[in-house]
Amino acid sequence: MTQRQIQILYRTCWTIALLIAAIPFVFPFVWMVSAGFKSVTEIFGAPTLIPRVWRWQNFVEVFTYQPFARQYFNSLYIAIVVTALTLAISSLAGYALARMRFAGAGLLMLFLISALMVPEEVTIIPNFFLMRWLGLVDTHWPLILLPTFGPHGVMATFLMRQYFLALPKELEEAGKMDGLSRFGVWWKIALPTARPALAAVSIITFLFSWNLFLEPLIFLSSLDMFTLPLALSNFNDSYGLPLWNLQLAATSLAVVPILIVYLIAQRQIIESFALSGVKG
Repeated sequence: MTQRQIQILYRTCWTIALLIAAIPFVFPFVWMVSAGFKSVTEIFGAPTLIPRVWRWQNFVEVFTYQPFARQYFNSLYIAIVVTALTLAISSLAGYALARMRFAGAGLLMLFLISALMVPEEVTIIPNFFLMRWLGLVDTHWPLILLPTFGPHGVMATFLMRQYFLALPKELEEAGKMDGLSRFGVWWKIALPTARPALAAVSIITFLFSWNLFLEPLIFLSSLDMFTLPLALSNFNDSYGLPLWNLQLAATSLAVVPILIVYLIAQRQIIESFALSGVKG
């Protein structure tokens, strides 16, 4: 065998091995999508991977059983708003902490990192009383403000700071010589070079907001205000038992945006996490 044939055989064996290793991870997702096309009897009576009878009406009933379209929109626009706000605030704060010298910067960074150590469950009750005092209970404002300015926003700020620490000083000096202000340097020099870090923060933030369950459970009570994680747990019959076929169909629809983002930007996603390593 030639060297090229050996390399092809080696890659083929590795590909087959990786495909086999991926089966345990892919199977639950395939089963979930398949079960979304079944009846409840078929799901638990004689389970098979491929439905015997394809019940396309399950995906129609999802939208008629409760205001699923409105709840879908709620999650989508909240995730987009939270991502945009987090990117703006974390990039500004991260740049200030990394490139500006001021009294108490180290102490401020210590307090910010300490906020990451506080469990979300510890602060949920004080946050509830605060939002009730502000009259924001049963609105989407807590789902926007708390992730943006809470521990997740702190983590995003930390990631951006670590990336900006590696920004060459020569770029800043060149910008200042061209007459740019500090804000101009951030906007025209720092941000364009931080695209991998911005991509990582945006992906993490969008997924965090999209999957948020505890805050919607605490702050929301109206069906029209529900987000997808709450909506998925609300497909029950008159006895309070889950309607598994509708719940699995709705869950399959809920993962569509995540799959679209990953399929379109999978290379950027991998590069963003590879290039956004931290620097001390």
